[in-house]
Amino acid sequence: MNTEKVTARRLTAEEVSELGLQDDIFVSAGTDGLPLDCYAPAFLTEPGKNSEGGSFAARTVFGEVIHILPDNAEEPGIWVADKAGEEIEVLQSAGILLNLALFVPGGNKESLESLYSAARDAFGAGIVQRWSEETVAVPDVKVDLFEEPARGRKNTSGQNRDRRALDIYPTRVRFLEPSEGWKFIIEPHKEIVDDTPTI
Repeated sequence: MNTEKVTARRLTAEEVSELGLQDDIFVSAGTDGLPLDCYAPAFLTEPGKNSEGGSFAARTVFGEVIHILPDNAEEPGIWVADKAGEEIEVLQSAGILLNLALFVPGGNKESLESLYSAARDAFGAGIVQRWSEETVAVPDVKVDLFEEPARGRKNTSGQNRDRRALDIYPTRVRFLEPSEGWKFIIEPHKEIVDDTPTI
């Protein structure tokens, strides 16, 4: 576990209520029932003055949202860096978790194994792990992806379309999300033909 010692002091609920969304704080690093005797860098999910009942919500740099009662002596509380404070152990962000979707043209078991072994050689055998694997045969075709307002008026031209991605494979579409208030329109790919006369 990668930690570093940070000098910090514990805040009272009154002090936390004066914090904003940009203020760096430290909260318990325990996740999903796994108690960890250290802290994680975090930020409040809303300004402290907006919190009610003395309970504050904070999001750690690891994406965990926890609710804290700073004045409860049985809880780890909320801490802020202070040279006049005491030393606490802070969990460091040691890496990045990637969720990958790979399209392998003409893919077979041998090509997938060679991709996996190449990744292990590049990053280390103990680093690269397959958490789940879904092998699906997909058509090797391309589509054009557009966005349209979700509540479009009838009989309007397609001028309000926004071409999000060109030459995209259909399987990638399920990993994308449309903009708020927009929906995806998928059409068979059409090559752009430039018929501008040349001299």
